[in-house]
Amino acid sequence: MAKERVNIIVHGRVQGVFYRARTKEKAIELDLNGWVKNRIDGTVEIVAEGKKEDLERMVDWSKQGPKHAHVTKIEVKWQPFMDEFSDFTVKY
Repeated sequence: MAKERVNIIVHGRVQGVFYRARTKEKAIELDLNGWVKNRIDGTVEIVAEGKKEDLERMVDWSKQGPKHAHVTKIEVKWQPFMDEFSDFTVKY
């Protein structure tokens, strides 16, 4: 199965609620590589690579996030697979 890449911007109350840590756990569970980080505008950005079906699961999970998050919207951009990551990390 071909691999792809997705860029997700998550809006809402998504900082200070363990969104990045839980995203990393979910990415590892789904066997995805990439990163997650808080952005200065209060959003969270996710870049992930892997199998399309696993990336779609990450997109679906991102719509709600962890227990204390309140997601108001997500922006999803599909991109070509670049194979630039060897694991999934939290960027600071």
